[in-house]
Amino acid sequence: MLKLYFAPGTCALASHIALAEAGAPYTIEKVDFKTNQQNSPEYLKINPKGRVPTLVTDRGILTETPAMLAYIAQSWPQAKLAPLDDAFEFGRLQAFNSYLCSTVHVNHAHKMRGARWATQETSFADMKAMIPKTMGASFNLIERDMLKGPWVMGESYTVCDAYLYTLTLWLDGDGVDLATLPKVKAHRAAMEQRPAVQKVLAEQKA
Repeated sequence: MLKLYFAPGTCALASHIALAEAGAPYTIEKVDFKTNQQNSPEYLKINPKGRVPTLVTDRGILTETPAMLAYIAQSWPQAKLAPLDDAFEFGRLQAFNSYLCSTVHVNHAHKMRGARWATQETSFADMKAMIPKTMGASFNLIERDMLKGPWVMGESYTVCDAYLYTLTLWLDGDGVDLATLPKVKAHRAAMEQRPAVQKVLAEQKA
């Protein structure tokens, strides 16, 4: 039985969806960011980074969304959540997920995590002002060059789709008009029709 530590509204949603899509046995535990639980001594023993998601497996603990998504896809190959028999296509999947992790998520984080990069309030304001531009540019690139349609990799649904959907949910709050991204908008709508996604959204609200 796997255990996923999550917080609502975070990138942990991607791994949660992947677990549900894979048919993996799992439980979830909410980490309360409002009380700074992610930095409590108890949680830091589980994940010294003080972040979510964290996935507890029978072999140890995994962190970082791209790694967790690859682990889930490889552990439940029957779910066909990644092109595991094609090294190049699997590399493309990893490249997409790495871009979301290293660039898109970091762009978004400048809105409320500015203290990671600066100390002056004026700097925080500048970072927040840049969010629509940086997130818009990232998603324009995804729209134009990365999202094949109907799914990220084309006709086959993969763990990339859970990750893209998760970050797409942030766009309204980041000042990016989803109407300017028709492929991304259609992808979000298609994701919300999937039973696993509906199940996970309900679990995170419970």
